[in-house]
Amino acid sequence: MRNKVYVGLVHYPVYNKEGRVVETSVTNLDIHDISRSCRTYDVKEYFLIVPSPAQQMLTKRIISHWTQGVGEAYNADRAQAFTRTQCVDTLEDAIYKITETEGVRPIIITTSAKKGEEIASFSEISKVIFEGEKPVFILFGTGWGLLEQVVDLSDFLLEPIRGDAEFNHLSVRSAVAIILDRLLGEK
Repeated sequence: MRNKVYVGLVHYPVYNKEGRVVETSVTNLDIHDISRSCRTYDVKEYFLIVPSPAQQMLTKRIISHWTQGVGEAYNADRAQAFTRTQCVDTLEDAIYKITETEGVRPIIITTSAKKGEEIASFSEISKVIFEGEKPVFILFGTGWGLLEQVVDLSDFLLEPIRGDAEFNHLSVRSAVAIILDRLLGEK
């Protein structure tokens, strides 16, 4: 059921370190690395959720550089990874596009580095993906995490990735790679 898995990287609405709602900047590495991870694990589409027109223009320019012309000729593997990457204005736009493609609203799974009360394990979500019929949309936040309203919108909150140290601040691109491997990797 892997071909019905979608990933979203939310740049707005997210929290900043003071707990205010902000829009974060798109980073070149997040576009590249998450696109490559998504392609490696056969994710159907990777949505960058970016409302700012300037940030969207930059994101689309980076994607188009690697999927057309000189960039595509220079690195065909990167071009292939970017074929499943797109930019949308809002989370609702991404959900609408998935629903339109699949004919049913996706199961929404949110991620967080914080421990929550009602969390689903990797094995539970893996079962939802491989044994279920519905598409699955896995959301990752930037900044200091997804808004509570976004988490409340979800069907599942995935357990956080934890190391054996007190420090717990992985880059989002590392978290996406680890989570996709735990959910979709070789079984």
